[in-house]
Amino acid sequence: MNIKTTLPISEARKRIFAIAKDVQKPSQHYTLTDKGIPKAVILSAEEFESWVETLEVLQDFPDLIKDVREAERQYKNGEYKTWKEIKRVYVSPRSTKKSSKRNK
Repeated sequence: MNIKTTLPISEARKRIFAIAKDVQKPSQHYTLTDKGIPKAVILSAEEFESWVETLEVLQDFPDLIKDVREAERQYKNGEYKTWKEIKRVYVSPRSTKKSSKRNK
C-alpha cells in the first residue's frame, strides 16, 4: 500500500510532529507544496536509506535486470557450479584442516 499525502508547507509546519510519526508507517510519505507546486518530500529515515541503497546498487550494476535474466538462463541450462564444487577449487586443504581442528 502506497499512501501519499500532499500538503502545503505552511500546513506541514503546523503538523510536523504528527507527520514525522506518520511516515514511520510502511510506504507513507508526504509531498509538500508551495503555491500548489511540489517542493519537498518527507519520508522515514529507513525508507530514505532503502532508496539510497537501491540507487547505489543500480549504479554498481547498471545492467542488473539483464544480468539476472542471464543468470536464470544459465541456471536453467545447468551452467553453474555447486557450493561443493566451488569450495573444492577455492578452499585450500590447509585452511580446511585448521577450521576442522578448531571445531573439535
